[in-house]
Formats: sequence, C-alpha cells, structure tokens
Amino acid sequence: MMALKFHNRVGTLVTLSNNNCTAQRNHPTQEFNNGVVMSAEPLQDNVPFEVRIDKKVNSWSGSIEIGVTTCDPGTLKFPISATGFREGTWVMSGSSILRDGHSVIEEYGADLDQLNEGEKVGVMRTTDGTLHFLVNGIDQGPAANGIAAKVYAVIDMYGKCAQVTIVDNTPGTNQENDGISNDVASQLANEFLTQLSNQIVNDLTRNVEALGLDTTTPSANERLTFHERCGSLVKLSNHRRTAERRHPLDEFNNGVVMTNRPLKNDELFEIRLDVLVDKWSGSIEVGITTHNPSMLDFPATMTNMRSGTIMMSGCGILTNGKGTRREYGVYNLDELTEGDRIGLIRKSNGHLHYYINGEDQGVASNETPATIWGVVDLYGMAVKVTILDRNDPNYSNDILSPTQRARSIFRQYPDMYDEISSEEAEPVERLLFHTRCGSHAAVINNQRTAHRPNALDDFNYGVVLTSRTLRPEELFEVHIDKMVDKWAGSIEIGVTLHSPNDLDFPSTMTNMRSGTWMMTGTGVMHNGTTVIDMYGQNLDRLKAGDRVGVKRRGDGTLHFYVNGIDQGQGATGVPPNVYGVIDLYGQAAQTTIIDHLDPLSPDADSSSISDTEELRFHHVHGQNSTIANNGRTCLRPNATGEFNDAIVMSSRPLRDNELFEVIIEKMVDRWSGSLEAGVTLIKPEELEFPNTMTDIVYDTWMLSGAAIMQDGSTIRNGYPLDLDAVTVGCRIGIMRCSDGTLHYFLNGADQGAACSDVPHGVFAVIDLYGQCAQVSITSGSGVYPFVDNNLPQSDQAIMSPSSSDVSHRFSLCCGKSITLKNNSCTTARSNGYNNAIVFSSDPLKRDEIFEVRIDQVCRVWSGSLHIGLTTLAISDTTPASIIPPSALELTSKLTWLITGSEVRKNGFVIKENYAPALERLEVGNLVGIRRVSDGTLHLYINGEDMGVAASNIPKNVFVVVDLYGPVEMISVTSSCSWDPSLLASQQSQSITSELAEAAELEAEEEFPSTIGFHANHGKNILICNGGLTAERTESYNQGLIVTSQPLRKKQMFQVRVDHLTPRWSFSLMVGVLGFSPEKYTFPVSSMAIKKSCIMIQGNAVYNSGCKIKENYGPNLDDLQVGHVIGIMVDGESNLHLFFNGVDQGVAARDVPGSCYGVVDLYGKCDKVTVVPNEDSGESPEPQYKDKEKAEKENIEEVLKEKQAVSESILGTVVMRPCEYAKTCSKVRSLMGIPDGFFLEQQMTCYCDSCHKLRAEDLYLRRGEPPREYSVPLGWCRYILKQRQKAPSFVASDKWHVAYYGTQLEVLRKILDTGDIHACSDQMGGGSILLPQSVAFTEKSRPDSSSLRQIVMSPTIRYTGCNEFSPKFKLLDSKTKKTFHVRVALQVWLKPGSYKTGPQSLGLTDQIDPQFSNNELEWSTKEHGSVLLHGLLIKIENL
Repeated sequence: MMALKFHNRVGTLVTLSNNNCTAQRNHPTQEFNNGVVMSAEPLQDNVPFEVRIDKKVNSWSGSIEIGVTTCDPGTLKFPISATGFREGTWVMSGSSILRDGHSVIEEYGADLDQLNEGEKVGVMRTTDGTLHFLVNGIDQGPAANGIAAKVYAVIDMYGKCAQVTIVDNTPGTNQENDGISNDVASQLANEFLTQLSNQIVNDLTRNVEALGLDTTTPSANERLTFHERCGSLVKLSNHRRTAERRHPLDEFNNGVVMTNRPLKNDELFEIRLDVLVDKWSGSIEVGITTHNPSMLDFPATMTNMRSGTIMMSGCGILTNGKGTRREYGVYNLDELTEGDRIGLIRKSNGHLHYYINGEDQGVASNETPATIWGVVDLYGMAVKVTILDRNDPNYSNDILSPTQRARSIFRQYPDMYDEISSEEAEPVERLLFHTRCGSHAAVINNQRTAHRPNALDDFNYGVVLTSRTLRPEELFEVHIDKMVDKWAGSIEIGVTLHSPNDLDFPSTMTNMRSGTWMMTGTGVMHNGTTVIDMYGQNLDRLKAGDRVGVKRRGDGTLHFYVNGIDQGQGATGVPPNVYGVIDLYGQAAQTTIIDHLDPLSPDADSSSISDTEELRFHHVHGQNSTIANNGRTCLRPNATGEFNDAIVMSSRPLRDNELFEVIIEKMVDRWSGSLEAGVTLIKPEELEFPNTMTDIVYDTWMLSGAAIMQDGSTIRNGYPLDLDAVTVGCRIGIMRCSDGTLHYFLNGADQGAACSDVPHGVFAVIDLYGQCAQVSITSGSGVYPFVDNNLPQSDQAIMSPSSSDVSHRFSLCCGKSITLKNNSCTTARSNGYNNAIVFSSDPLKRDEIFEVRIDQVCRVWSGSLHIGLTTLAISDTTPASIIPPSALELTSKLTWLITGSEVRKNGFVIKENYAPALERLEVGNLVGIRRVSDGTLHLYINGEDMGVAASNIPKNVFVVVDLYGPVEMISVTSSCSWDPSLLASQQSQSITSELAEAAELEAEEEFPSTIGFHANHGKNILICNGGLTAERTESYNQGLIVTSQPLRKKQMFQVRVDHLTPRWSFSLMVGVLGFSPEKYTFPVSSMAIKKSCIMIQGNAVYNSGCKIKENYGPNLDDLQVGHVIGIMVDGESNLHLFFNGVDQGVAARDVPGSCYGVVDLYGKCDKVTVVPNEDSGESPEPQYKDKEKAEKENIEEVLKEKQAVSESILGTVVMRPCEYAKTCSKVRSLMGIPDGFFLEQQMTCYCDSCHKLRAEDLYLRRGEPPREYSVPLGWCRYILKQRQKAPSFVASDKWHVAYYGTQLEVLRKILDTGDIHACSDQMGGGSILLPQSVAFTEKSRPDSSSLRQIVMSPTIRYTGCNEFSPKFKLLDSKTKKTFHVRVALQVWLKPGSYKTGPQSLGLTDQIDPQFSNNELEWSTKEHGSVLLHGLLIKIENL
C-alpha cells in the first residue's frame, strides 16, 4: 500500500516539504486563502485521509476545511478556497457540510474553526459510498451518501490554518522519513545532555549561594528565582523563591514579582499558590514581559502595562492590557485554591502555553518575543506563591482530572466528604446517544446530538436510542434544537427493552410490537397500541427550544415530562434495564441530550435551574463581553474599541419581587449612550445575541436612557431614571413585581412602575453599551416584600391642604350631570355615565399641581376617568351649553387629555402606554395634573410623577376632569398656597426661568438666518463650502447630516438637490432630531435611529423608525436635481415639509422643543447644499396661516380636501404591533398555519386605535373601473404569498377588492390549493344558511354547474357575520385561555367576472351605511377570477 502524500499541483501560495507530506501556506499573516492541497491518489474505501494542524495564526477568522472531490488535481485549475470547487465536491467548513459550494447541513459535528495546533481532522469514504469526517480520530457520523467511487481528498489551509502534515496510519508505513527519525533521536539526546548540564549548574549555584558568594549577573542556566526588585508590597523569602504580599487584608495590588533572569525556550516557569484570602475579587495573574526588572518602574498591577506583556487573568488572555482571548483553557485563575499549580512555557516555535496543575491549556499566543521574563501578579485574593522546580524530588508531576481534583478537595475537607460513599464517588457513565440508529438519522456532537440531516426530504426512519440503559429515577431529557415546518406529526419519546445493537430499526417506533412504551402526540402507546388517548401536553405542538423527557421510577411506573413538568403516570409495570428512545419524526429535525450530571453544562436549560440558586450572570453572553469573579462580574474588555455586542443575562429567571442589582464599576469617556437594563422572556440559550438588546422585537422590556422600550419600540418617555446619566458607583436594580409591573431602582430607591403586564419567568438583562464597561452583581439582590398593586401607593399626597391653606376648587361651569358639594371642592355624577365634565376655577400657575382623590367608584360602567388641560377660558358664569357630553369632544380649543393609558390632543392619540391604566383607579387613589415651567404636562398617581405626557403646553390653561365611566365622585386635595420654603424655591425657579427666556429671546435675535451642517455626521459624508454643502463619497448609506444648531420655531431650513446617482433605489430623507448630535454615533440610516427622531421618507412619515403617516406630500424618492426641500417647526410644535417653497401641511405634531434638522443622503441623492433663507428668516406666512386656520376649524375637512388616502394593498403600514395584533398573531400560530404561506412582517392591524393612528379612511376605491370597498375594521390582516402563476401585478391595480367568509375546517385546503372554487363543495358555497346546490354525477352535470357559485362582498360586515364566517373556539394550552375567533379572506376579484346582487340573509336593517343591501353580494362561477390576497382574523372575546 502506497504512503499517503499531497499532489504536486497545489494552490498558488502553498509550499510542500517532508516528501510531500507537509504543506504550508506562504505569508500566512498577510494572505488567508489560495492554500488548497489535494491527495496524490484517489481515496481508498474505509481508509481515512487525516492531517494534523501544525501551525495556526490569529490574524484571520475561519480555519481548516476538508472534503472530497471528483476533480482530478492533475488537470484542475485550483480555486482560491475549497468552497469554490464544483462538479461533485463535498467540504466540511466550520461545523457545516457544503456540496458544490452550497450548504446542505448547517450543524454537523465538531467546529473545525475551534481546533488547536496538534489536533487532527480527516475524511473517509466507506464501501457503501457514505462520506464520514473525523476529528481527533472520532467519527462525526455520515455526512453524505452516494459519493462517487473515485474521489480525491481536499485540504484548504484557510484563514488561521497555516501548516498541516499528513498522519499516515496505514500498516507498514512510518509517519516521518528516516532522516527525520534520526533528527528526533538527535534532538532527544541533546535535550538529555542539556537537562543534565542544567542540573549540574543548578547544583553549583546552590553551593555558591550556600557559601555566600556574589552572583550579580544571572547566567542563562542560573536557577529560577524571583528578582530582588519587585512591587512595593512584596516580601521575598526562601532564597527569593517565595513571594508574599504584605497587608493582604488591607491592600489588593502592588504585588508584581518577576523572574531573576529571562526564560529559556521550552523552560517551565511554575509556581504554587500557597495562601489565599477570601476578601477581594480577582486573584493571581501570571504571564511574561519583555521589560527588564532591573529597569522597570513596577506598576500597581501588570495588566496596566501597555507594551511587551502577555498575562493570563481569570480565564482570558490579555496582551498589553487588552483582551485578546476571552475564553482560554478550562480553568479560571480566580477559582483556583491553595495548592494549585500554575506554569507557563515559551516553546522554541514562539508559542506560549499555560499549564494548570500540569495540564496543558493549549496555545495562548502564537508569536512570543525571544527574550522574556516570567511575571506573577499577587492580585486580589492571591497572597503567597512559591516557584517550583521539576528537579526537586518532592515535586508532584501528576495531572489531575476534574474528578480526581474533586476527590482531593473532599480529602482536604472531610466534613464535605462524610456523606459520600465509595460507590457514589465512582464516575457515572454519561448518558449519550448510540451511534447505531435509523437510516435517516445521524448522531453527532460526541454522541450528544441526534438529527435528520435531510429533514426536508424525509419524515421517518429517525429512531435513536441511548447508549446504555436508564438507571432507576434517571431522567432522560432532550432539548429540541431544530424543527422543520413541512410535515405533520413531531417528536416521540419513550423507552424500550431492545438493545440498539440488536434492533432492526423501524420507520417509526410506534410500529414496534414488543417491549416498547412511547408518548406520541397527546397519547401513550404500548407495543404499537394506544393505551391512553388524552394523556398530557401535545408533543406535536412543541417548538424549537422546548424540552421533553421520560423517567422510569423505582416502582416501575413511567412518567413523561414536557419542559420540566411531570405529565403524570403514563404506564405501569415497566421492567428495569430499558433504553431511552427518541423518534425524530415529522417536524422534529434535531435534539440534544440535556446533561443533568453537570449543572453548569451549556445544555442545561436556565429555566430549569432552581429559583433558590444565587443569581449570577449566565455563561452565554454577547461576543464582546466577559464573565469573571465566578459569574458575579461582567465587563467589556475592549471598551475603548467596541461599544456594543456586550449583552449579559441572569443565570436564571427572576422570582416575583426579586431585586437584581448591579453596581457600575467602570466607564469610558468615549461613546454616546450607556448602560441599558431590562428583562426578557427569551432564554439565554435560545437567544441569538444582537448588537444591542433594543434590537429584539419580541418578549423584551428595556430601559434605554430615560425611555421604556417594549419589543424594540418606545412605549414611554421621561422615566425618572436616566441610565445615560449614571456614573461609576451607582447601583441599578430591576424588579418584576408580583402584580406584573416592572420597577427600576437607583441606589436602592424605587423609581416607580416602568410598565405593566410583564409576564412571570423573565430573565434580567444588562447591556454594557457605550460608556458603561464593567458591572458587578451586588449583595443587595434578593426578594423583597411588595404590595400587590400596579399603582404607586398613596403613602402621602403631593399636597394636603392645611387649615391655613386655600384649597383648589372646581368652577361652577360644569356638565349637566354634575353636583358640586363642599364649597365646590367635591363633585359627583348624579346619573348616567357621561355629561360629567368639571374644570378648575382658575388657570394653573407655574409648576402648580391640581390633585383630586377618588371618593366613589361604580364598576357597572366601563371606561376611565379623563384628566388634562385645556386652553378653553372658563369662569363661573360661562354657560354650560358649550360643554359637550365627553371631554374627548373638547376640540374647539387646544385640549390635552389623559384617558386610560393614552395621551390625546384634541381627540387624536399622541402617546400610547404612557402610564398605568386609569381604569384601575380605586377609592382613595390620588390623581394630579401639573404644567411644569418648561411647558410640559405631567401626570401624578399617588404622588408619583409618571413623566412627560405632552410638551409645548401654553400658559394660562385650565384643568379639565371628566367623571366618565366608573368614577362617580372626586374631591380636591391640593391647595393654592404653598409652603414658604417651597414658594421661595418656586420664585427662584420663576426668576431663573424668566432669565432663561430672556436669554433665549436675545439668542434668537442673534441667531443666524442660515444654518450650516454639524461637524459630526455619517462616516461617508464630506462637508465643504463652509459647512453648507454635504456630499456622500461612497456606497448608498452612512450619509446622515444634521444642522449645526437647533432650529428655531417658524425658521425654515432648506436644502437643494445637487446630484443624483440613478443606480441606487430610494432617495433623500429629511426630518428633525430631538437630541444633541454632539457625541452621537450615527447609524447607517435615519430609519435606524431609535431615539427621538421624526423623518419623512418617500411619501410617509416615521417616528423613531415606525411609520405614523402615509400618502403625505410628494414622493421624495422621485426628487430631481434642482428641487428644494425644506422643513419648519411652527409655533405649535408641528413639523411641516416644504417642496419648492410650497407647504405640504403638518407632517407630525408635538415635535420636541429643541430639535435639529436632519438630512439623510440615502440611495440616489448623494449631494445637497443649504439654501439661504430670506433676510426676514421667516417662512411663507400667508399660505401657512391659512392652512393652520383650516386645520383648527375643521381637521377632517382639510384631510378630505387633500388627495384621497388610498390603502396600498401590496404595502403594509409598519408600526409597533398593539396588544390586539399580538394576540391575533398568537391565535394564527395556534391555528397551525405554516409561516410559509405569508409574507414576512406583512401584517396590518385594523383595530380602532391602529386605524385612527394611521388616519385612514373607512372606505377606499380600487380597480378599473374603480369600485368602493370597506376597510376591515376590527380585524387583523396577514398578506399571503402569491403563487407564480397568479397575475398579481395586474390584479393589484386593476382588480376589485372583496371579502370572503370561511370556516377554519376548510381554510387550510383553500391556502394549499390557492383556489376557493376547488374547495367550494366542502364549504357549502360560502353561507351555511344558503340553499345548497343539487349533486350531479360526472355524466349528468350541466355545463353551467362546473364550478360552484362563490359569494363575496365589498364589506366585511356582511361576509364576516356568523352565516358566512362562523365563530369557533381556540384553546391556548399554555395559558388555558379560550379565544372566540372568526376567519375570512381578502381577495382580488376580476372586473366583469361577477354579478352584483342583494343580500340573501333576510335582514331588514342596513348592514353597511356605505352600501345598499341590494348590492352586498358579489357572486362568480368563473375559474381564475378570484385571487387570494390576505388572511383576516378577528377575536371577539378580548
């Protein structure tokens, strides 16, 4: 048999040596590819082709790739990498399998990118044509079938891999040639002589020291000791072989010691930990440095050195003080105990290795200088160390396994060892999968994981058994890693008496007729026969991330578990010695065994950890973060170079009322933004960590700055705690209370409820973002008592009037159902639920609070109290006739109201989820309203400020309270007079405010009429022309620019389009920024700004990336060179867009008071210039005033005068999903309809709130000729993917829109076929009440009856009723909640293919006010005349 060699023809950068057995890539630190080599001969069946990694570099990502190809190396034109091969090539790259450059298996086996020098990787073709890969001799399982008989091995020395050597294991061959063998023998002889001479020199050195002779100049063979120069607190003893830090309980640093001479190549420098103290965080640090100790100014800690130094600290490697490897080796220096040994060696090839208790931890650094000194830093807990000598007879050279280490600890501490018997001390065989399994299954990941590699092509033959029998009371549990959304059925689990070595594996385990018990779906089967029909949770509804398990108890009963919950007794009389079974059937594609023997195993689910376990940071975290101090400290090592990707989470879910508190230990003054904190339902193991946690769009609540964000969208601004303003030493706490509210704490002080309805079982989240670089968990974390009420407790009112105070009172002008009492300080609603508006008798003064107490509540009524401010002038003599029945109808003057949890201005919602819902107010609760001197409106509940509700509130406003719904009586608790000290403080604030206003007026007079661009901008921007011209120099994004100064009100800011690049899509965006851009790091596009930012893109308006208005103004994507675009904030804080000087009306309201103009040079537009304003600096006033006047008089009329707003059937409004939309999406998931039918993120909610927020019309027109249809108010629509044959490009514009009611039972068939006619026989023609057609045979069917008549309607009010869309019940098995649901379809209907007729339900009342009852039914028999467009879902019991 010929020896294995590489072929002579290789990649352009490859050099062969060692008789073509070794290959190296030239210039590995400068080039990362062109390193392909191939075997000289085709592979022999069942003979592995293995190589050893000789050298790696850290310059690149990626590493070795290996595979086979049918290409002949003699004629092949070598590609730059193995993934470039085609024509029958299979390559393993990382942990994936690629065929002809395309991925076919994402997760196959061990990750080749993680292999170190000295490790082996191989490839083998078996006689049956199956391809296997090997890592360190371990078969990773079958990777592919049907491999050609003649294939060559392919090795790609890619990225980090720089050199490989063939490992030839064939009999009769030698891995090295004779010359090399001689070299090895010679090297061994030289090493022996060197060691012998070193021993002699060391003995002589000891004799010289004993005689007291001077040896000031260390020789290369001098015995290693510590240098006499060391840290200021170090004391040397034992002939300078022992170092000890003085005052260890008072000082933690200044303990650096170094070796007396440079280390030789391959010389072991090893120390023993003698003494530790349990006081400080951190411990010993060991490394090397090029600095000579005779000349070094010793630092307080060696990690402060910025040159020539490599240190191991904790479990990471630091080079010149910066982290270069976050996770190194298997030990953490901070967790070592007294007696442990730490060593290091610089090998002759320049590699640095560390040794812990004699165990090599691998390569820590590839390129180490030749002249280095050993360094030990006695930091933190480390107090005393001693240098060890391998030549010492007492030296222990044992390498302890983790089990042996644990036993040695028990021997040192007998009190920990008392209850451990000798039997328990024996190692227990881990539970693994057996490699023999079903023909469509494969076992990978060291037998921990089983999967179906081709899960999209087959659904059965996926049976896998455990490698041994289960012990009594042993839980066999697996984690579902991957599912496919294609087949019916899913995972099945159980036990069997059959051994995997003897079993003839069936297609599914439920086909076994002996010795087998399985749980499948909701039932339990024994030997293929169902013994329990309805047993537990349905396994067919499990998702990726769920867990399922089985346990045979000592009494012979069998129990199944779902997500750790015992489903009860599933079988009895199960004999011992059974194997665990997993059947990867249907949707189940991959599972991994959860190792319960190792509580810190990454496979263990965080949610299964006992909630009594002490809180730590989870071991799974963002890539730029590091966990230290036994899980209590988190840091961003490269804090000045990276600002994100540093998310960490708690090790387990928080208990109710449990405080998770961290202290900020380090910050950097470089970035904008800082720490972000919150909670999430997502388990750390299932989270794909984003750049920042606010990018997560589900099940996450975060505090960013002073903004509360849910699922990536801001739900509340102005929270009392601003995380961007915290400093080092501040303590930040998070608590999920038992009432579902989320509270934050600053230095132990509760900052109030941030949001409500946070579910149980959330993990705490800390995002080390921006300036925040390090935090640690404090001892203050724990469970605290908390009152179960989501409203702040009324321990004290904001103001309680004393006998000398004059109480606020209500005006005598009030609603007709109001009765005033107690000198107009108490008001009650006498009848009904409305007509109960009351006002304050006087306008609010500066910073004055008007507060009322709830005296009487009647839960017969729904709704909530309304409270706010109005500019309507009120006096006791004002006629009551001007007062409407509800405060929401106060629109004649500017009025701001807080109702429920919303803030409204003149009836329009301007802020959602602002505060706890006022519907929950109880008797005794206090509610207050305040206009602050900065013009903002604040709400107070039981004395707690809820933050800014609205801004730009004018002076001299009256309080308005509407006793609407359940609140029937209130009393004033606030007063007009203030405490003298408070009055003095208020006067001081008033003077300060007046001075500020005067300074602002003076500044406005000096304000330049033309504003240039700010020096801080996107990275692709070039500013020129004195700051007036901006140009995007490359790409299509990173083109954000802002004004150099904030915009004044009524000041126009305009830019002219100078240049366009037609090859890009989209174009210029303009808007305003509500914060200073001074230190802001601009994202790639303005749509990614999540803080206060309003932008106009195309013909839509966006607020912080969420669309708030459509069909506004001209389409900015169609701008041409020379067009002028301007923005202006008017006197009432409304944003206007100007196109070539023409005002396009209000784009957004309640713009922040101090805002900067923003221009995003995106897509086509790459150059603009500021257009100077006229001398007056004012905007075109007459036209603007006319439009404003029209808006104030009748907002709806102005909207109707503008171009009709048409709904885009193909488009979808992108907004933060409301609670109704989230519930509808959950119901859609429960219905079991695969996501593949729908376009991603194409969902529109038509609930009342979302519809009003989009300001859409209730009726729209579409088609040729145009026909009217109604908007599906109260439903949620999900856009369906169009089939390739469907002429959607025609239907979207020219066909009419209609609605079709259907039933859940036939909905799936409609979606599968895409044709309503095909399913009409089962559906009964639409209505379940309409007469059914006569059944025909194929011979007797008339021509006209080939298709059943389909009934649709232009209004959902008709086809969404019970006769067409019957209501059905859907149970959520997790929450046990039942939903009453209707389903319908929105369709495109071909003009001329249908007939219009009257309604056939016999109703007399008009069904839809826009349509006559005589034209409600649109019916058709024509095939292909109906195209499905969207699924509609309605929930009626919310």
